Amino acid sequence: MTRTGIELVRVERRRRWTRSEKERLVAASFEPDVSASEVAREAGLHVSQLFRWRKLLCERVVPPAPVPSLVPVAIVSAPSSTPVEPRPRRPRTRRPSGVIEIDLGGGRRLTVGRDIDAAALRRVLDALEGR
Repeated sequence: MTRTGIELVRVERRRRWTRSEKERLVAASFEPDVSASEVAREAGLHVSQLFRWRKLLCERVVPPAPVPSLVPVAIVSAPSSTPVEPRPRRPRTRRPSGVIEIDLGGGRRLTVGRDIDAAALRRVLDALEGR
């Protein structure tokens, strides 16, 4: 058997893109109403390559986050004048569901159960506020 036809296989060299070409394509892919796939297709490259260029070029533009600096701290003794006493805390107790506790200020609290009439509560609050 003899072959009558010859098959010619051309090997293409890898295309080298200049930085300015890459920047132009990346900028075009960020335009509004433009698809990155369209930009890549028109340029003759795979869309994943365009996204890689976007990542690499955009990382260079974003400045690194500033490193926090330490602030000097000095520990001094407390002043010898009248000491401040902490306010006594009320122990927290678990209340039954449906109970509302309203802090009125000045150490006054109003506890309301779930069966309170809303109009009556409004009148009580208005009276306490002096309306």
